[in-house]
Amino acid sequence: MPKQLQIKAISGHAGPAPGKDASRDYDVCKLIDVTTCIGCKACEVACLEWNGYQFRETTFNNTYQTMPDTAWNYWNLIRFNEHTNPDGTFQWLMRKDGCMHCEEPGCLKACPAEGAIVQYANGIVDFNQANCIGCQYCVTGCPFNIPKFNPETKKVFKCTLCSDRVSNGLEPACIKSCPTGCLHFGSKDDMKELAEKRAAQLREHTAHKNAGVYDPQGVGGTHVMYVLHDIEHPEAYGGLPKNPSIAAFTQLWKGPLKWVGGSSLILGLIAAVVHFLRWGPKEAEIREDQIPPSSEEATHGN
Repeated sequence: MPKQLQIKAISGHAGPAPGKDASRDYDVCKLIDVTTCIGCKACEVACLEWNGYQFRETTFNNTYQTMPDTAWNYWNLIRFNEHTNPDGTFQWLMRKDGCMHCEEPGCLKACPAEGAIVQYANGIVDFNQANCIGCQYCVTGCPFNIPKFNPETKKVFKCTLCSDRVSNGLEPACIKSCPTGCLHFGSKDDMKELAEKRAAQLREHTAHKNAGVYDPQGVGGTHVMYVLHDIEHPEAYGGLPKNPSIAAFTQLWKGPLKWVGGSSLILGLIAAVVHFLRWGPKEAEIREDQIPPSSEEATHGN
């Protein structure tokens, strides 16, 4: 049995995972170099097989994309996006879409259920469906539109970055399946260095002068990063947000409003106790005309 993961931020449970070294007790990261992706979809198959989901009937929508979108039982999707270059040539912009495992997760910030979402010390954001109440606040709290709701079980699901494999010193299943070296896995620092070198190589030796690394700081950085041909227009890669951030309302109601509400409750209890000690219980005032007649008076009146 694996040792227990250290918990960084919690709405909950002590999940599975690492010991030392092989268990990745450092900040981990998956790097996706979209410039070397060939759209083979091996990662889609590996994800389904490892997580025990059935293969679904594909949906044709005038593209090579397997599904229109990710789903509660389809966590990993290669998005195919038609792009016309300035010189008029055509290009497929393919992107492996899945959970970004944010350093400051909007899903965790929005979740009101204790134990439903947890962030391990290595950066992986995991869901514990046993504690999920099906409120779907995590869906609205995610700027990447990742968590998906199962209407039958009333639970929400997403990519776990194969936390069970990582906890035992293995790479995520999608990494093992990639035939082109598009996917890499290791420490955040190592992946950041590798990504920057690749982006510099693209800028120097190809026509992609705007190549860069997608690691958005609006969510504190992510534990899934991209090397993009054009870092100035990430939205061209299937709607990847340029400046993702946690919604202001989520920040407000789980921050100041929660503190104000808690403080108001405490102050109300204190005021009630002080009132009772100072003046005692409040007694209702009864007028004489409200006092019902005794049985004798009632008989005499009749």
